[in-house]
Order: sequence, then structure tokens, then C-alpha cells
Amino acid sequence: MTVTRRQTLGLGLSTLAALGVTTVLPRTAFGQQPEGDLYPSDAGDFFVHPISHASLVIETPSGVIYVDPVGGAELYSYLPPPDLILITHEHGDHFDPETLEAIVAEGTEIIANPAVHAMLPEALASNAREMANGDSDSFGDIEIEAIPAYNTTEDRLQYHPQGRDNGYILTIGGKRVYIAGDTEDIPEMRALEDISVAFVPMNLPFTMSEEQAASGVAAFLPTYVYPYHYQESDIDLFEQLLMEEAEGGTEVVRGEWY
Repeated sequence: MTVTRRQTLGLGLSTLAALGVTTVLPRTAFGQQPEGDLYPSDAGDFFVHPISHASLVIETPSGVIYVDPVGGAELYSYLPPPDLILITHEHGDHFDPETLEAIVAEGTEIIANPAVHAMLPEALASNAREMANGDSDSFGDIEIEAIPAYNTTEDRLQYHPQGRDNGYILTIGGKRVYIAGDTEDIPEMRALEDISVAFVPMNLPFTMSEEQAASGVAAFLPTYVYPYHYQESDIDLFEQLLMEEAEGGTEVVRGEWY
């Protein structure tokens, strides 16, 4: 039995094994898919759209969520406008006021860390609210948690100081989606539980090495992990290291980020 990448993500590894699947088409056989990667939840299916580098879109039963949208409105032209925008921190590959102003629609809400919230132009700030590390909020039926994201290596502390930037956990119909933002292998990440889908960065010196990322992911074992924000990092090495440390407990999903 042969299945597509989209069917693979929706069915899950255990179901595929029970069905006796022997051939799965490689991810590299598929280009950017307008319909996105499908994940089932108790509230209905949601779809992940990798956009570029650290920008992504999640279509959910409660609305369309853009995360760190940058790069101009054209990148998002095939997608519905955002109902919610999440911003992790102020660096230019995550926070772009011009793109935000070009893509917001009537009623679009924005959630940002306090530093970015203070930088928002007046037109955007009127529909924005801030979340600091440890805060909880909601969007429709989706629960949102702000998770710390920071550097721990001594010569990298200036990039993402502890307490300033956010990662986010979204609970969508019982499925927990972790968006790490720019972080190293921190205790708060390693302690996460019951994560269905994770987005984890690499790219020294700003975030993690392949070894750090694999070790961190192996500690909390999401069902699926998307490497993102990785630029020239070796994703083959990351996947190999994770396979060894997690013993196959997490599947790596390679999005069309670049």
C-alpha cells in the first residue's frame, strides 16, 4: 500500500504500521502544497503551511493563525488572511511591521511578547495584546501558552536574553503544537509533555546546533518535528542524531522553508 505525505501525517505511524504500509512516498517528491500538511484533532483537521525560514501559517477550525509573518504579502497570497498573528520576538526575520500592515484584515488579532507589543505601529497596536513568559490566553477554542525562548551559551546571551522572547504552545482540539521561536536547548523545552507537532530552530550562533536540537527534541519526544530557521544547518545530521537518541519516537517533517 502506498500513501502520500499528507496521508502519512494524518494517519500517524502506528496506524500505518497496522495497515501494513510498505512504501511511503518521500517528502522530497512533493513541492509546496497549497492545502498544507494535514493533522487531525478532536475539533477537526488543522493544516500547517511552512512559508519561509521562521514564518508559518496554521489553518484551524477556529481560524487562521500566522506565526512571525515576514517577507511581504505576496508570500501569503495563496492563503486566507490571518485571524490571529503570533509574534515571538523583535528580530527582523520574525517581526516585520510592513508585512504585518499589508496582511492584516478587519478583525485580525495580534499576540506578541511585551518588547514587540511596545514597538507596534498604532494601527496594529489597537488590536494587539501582549503575552509574557508563563502567560496563558485563548483564541476561539484554542488555548495559547507563552513559553520561554532564550540563549544559554555565554557568548550568545545577547541574541535572546532570558525573559524577553516567547515560544508558544497552541492546544488545538487536544493536540499540542509547540512553536519554539529562537531558543537554545533550555530546561523549559526539555520538560514539555504531550506535544503532537513541534517547530524547532537551528542556526548558530543564534539558536542551536544540530546536536543541541536533536538532544532537546529527544527529551520531550513530539510526535512530529519540523526543523525550521535552520539556513545552512545539516538537517540530515539532525535527523540521524534524533533517530539515534529518540529511537524512532519522533518523525522529522521537512517543510519547504527555503
